[in-house]
Amino acid sequence: MSINFALTDEQKEIQMLARDFARNEIAPVAEHHDKTHEYPWPVMKKAQELGLTFMNVPEKYGGLGLSLFEEVLVGEELAWGCSGMSTAISVNGLAALPILIAGSEEQKMEYGGRLADGQMAAYCATEPEAGSDVAGIKTTARKEGDYYILNGSKTFITGATVANFYTVFAYTDPSVRYNGMSCFIVDRDWEGVSVGKPFDKMGQHASDTAEVIFEDVKVPATHLIGKEGIGFLIAMKVFDKSRPGTASGALGVSRRALEESIKYAKERMTFGKQLWQHQTIGHMIADMSMELEAARLLVWKSAWAVDAGVQNTTAAAYAKAFAADTAMKITTNAVQVFGGYGYMSEYPVEKLMRDAKIFQIYEGTSQIQREIIVRELFRK
Repeated sequence: MSINFALTDEQKEIQMLARDFARNEIAPVAEHHDKTHEYPWPVMKKAQELGLTFMNVPEKYGGLGLSLFEEVLVGEELAWGCSGMSTAISVNGLAALPILIAGSEEQKMEYGGRLADGQMAAYCATEPEAGSDVAGIKTTARKEGDYYILNGSKTFITGATVANFYTVFAYTDPSVRYNGMSCFIVDRDWEGVSVGKPFDKMGQHASDTAEVIFEDVKVPATHLIGKEGIGFLIAMKVFDKSRPGTASGALGVSRRALEESIKYAKERMTFGKQLWQHQTIGHMIADMSMELEAARLLVWKSAWAVDAGVQNTTAAAYAKAFAADTAMKITTNAVQVFGGYGYMSEYPVEKLMRDAKIFQIYEGTSQIQREIIVRELFRK
């Protein structure tokens, strides 16, 4: 049979490497970074040493060259420890995707090498008036000789304050809407590039999110990714590859909430019984486990499709929406299992519930995923 849900020995090794890293390096300091909002540089440095910050970059460009399926295995484990730190670790991979999808050999060698040397990157698409509607961006890049003059602002950019370079989407010909969008590599230290202070967010406090402003930035034409007019296509291809990874983070948060609920339901005694022995609680936890298992299968399938060369737009939308909605439901129920203690910040599930919400928003909201699913169903 061709279908096999068992992991290979190599995949198990990768999974265990990430699991050990999450348990030994991330989880012990997760509460500290959640409360202080400090960027987790000590954890990031160790992640860089293991290659976890550039997993998807092929080996010939300095990365680990993991498959997308292997990436989602890692993503679940890291997010189990702290989804804020997991996001901070994985953002390089997102920023690298436009270069890996459409960049020149020289761009891949240079910027893959820079990530391998410890530099950081960020992906700049979202703007104050354009989130899920990527085609609605206002940033422009006007060609002048051997340069493009870049003007605009990006917001909610993960990793913005620590990035050494950005992959930036801008219109080179706004008159043809999405057919006039292009993508560029922009270095942080170029004149005209400025970064705001990190936003104060509901959750994922260990991951920085800020505004990036471009004012008459001279971008060499050699930093155009691919050619003019394919930026929107690049962005859509990025989503197909990034959404399974984002969904794997939701799995990690869900699994942690489930495990914490089981542990607490064994320890807590009410009415002379362990908490889980009350059917209302036991069934709630059973549902949490069932929904997590279903979400994982969707995520695995969406990642497998990319590695197999199969169109995964619908599968990625299924996985992203279901895993995100499941994470929100499971973490909310975990707080309920804990009762009053679940509402207190000294217990872990309060943080998990705050961290979970963003999965329903970034990389395309759960509502946008449903729009994609409807579009793909009726296109057929």
